[in-house]
Amino acid sequence: MRSSRGFDCDTDHNLEIAKVREKLANGKQATQRFDRQICNLRKLNEPEVREQYEIEITNRFAALENLNYDEDVDRTWEIIKENIQTSTKESVGLHELKQNIPWFDKECLGFFDQRKQAKMQWIQDPSQSNVENLNKVRREFSRFSRKKKAYLKAKIEELEINSKIQNI
Repeated sequence: MRSSRGFDCDTDHNLEIAKVREKLANGKQATQRFDRQICNLRKLNEPEVREQYEIEITNRFAALENLNYDEDVDRTWEIIKENIQTSTKESVGLHELKQNIPWFDKECLGFFDQRKQAKMQWIQDPSQSNVENLNKVRREFSRFSRKKKAYLKAKIEELEINSKIQNI
């Protein structure tokens, strides 16, 4: 275990780092997980999307009725699986990746870097001027972080509204 000053938690404490050995049992599953495309199944709760999906699936399986099942079972399964996947992608769509937090922008990153530099100066030379500079930068950052507070407040209000109408 060792102490590390590289990570900034905006405190006067230092982060402790420990080495942990871990052995993964099956690494093959982790690589297979990344090449999958995840569909947005929450859209199936909407009646229009559900109807469109049902129509799409019935049309695709109607086209598969004349398929020769005496062929290879694996090939037949691949055709059915491919039809289900394409109809799901067309009607439901893919799951959108989570976007970055909107309040954390370049300006916020600049304040974060200023605070980090001020803290490193204070650690190297704990004089009164460096302490005052660090406190000044911390106050500026806390004033700026009101964007975060406003964002979180809007999210909380949205959740409250959704819980009142039971749309969670």
